[in-house]
Amino acid sequence: MKLHRESKGTITVATLLFIIISAAAIYFLEIWSLLVIMPLLVIYSLVFWFFRVPNREILEHRENVVAPVDGKVVMIKEVDENEFLNERAIQVSIFMSPLNVHICRYPVSGKVIYKKYHPGKYLVAWHEKSSTDNERTTVAVESLTQHKVVFRQIAGYVARRIVFYCNEGDEAKAGHEFGFIKFGSRMDIFLPLDTEIICKIGDITKGGLDVIARMKDY
Repeated sequence: MKLHRESKGTITVATLLFIIISAAAIYFLEIWSLLVIMPLLVIYSLVFWFFRVPNREILEHRENVVAPVDGKVVMIKEVDENEFLNERAIQVSIFMSPLNVHICRYPVSGKVIYKKYHPGKYLVAWHEKSSTDNERTTVAVESLTQHKVVFRQIAGYVARRIVFYCNEGDEAKAGHEFGFIKFGSRMDIFLPLDTEIICKIGDITKGGLDVIARMKDY
């Protein structure tokens, strides 16, 4: 199983803790140490599972909007996007549990025209105000269909580290990685009002594979 590059520090700390706690349990509890080691082994294994990088065949997209993350669609509504677009847009929000793959992918192909990091709170990721109050990043891409699409990584109550690798001027390719969020979190996508929304609330998405919307190609 391939592990994400962001796993190095976390896995190093987890390994040291596993060794130290297991050794102490064996020393003090002897045969009863298994009562500590077995649950600890499960948690240790989940750390590796969290940082897994699945093999996915990413297709070329023009007007399609693909799911940027693995998770569950929790919101589809018209909102005012006031950071970059300054106009009404359709917001699609996808919630990621700690067990989901947490690689963040471009939802559309085009060119990165804006990026910004915002420090903030750590409300639970499904809270509506987390989109504007939580620690977050905002990225905007001018798509191949000449639309401006904004998407936002949002930290949750558990997620305390957001990473994004893109820079203004970079080429964006739908389905390809641009960032990572450690542990549970949310991703918001803001689309033009005339976008055809294909997904619905409750849908389970696979990042880079599932088409969640289709924009007009003029």
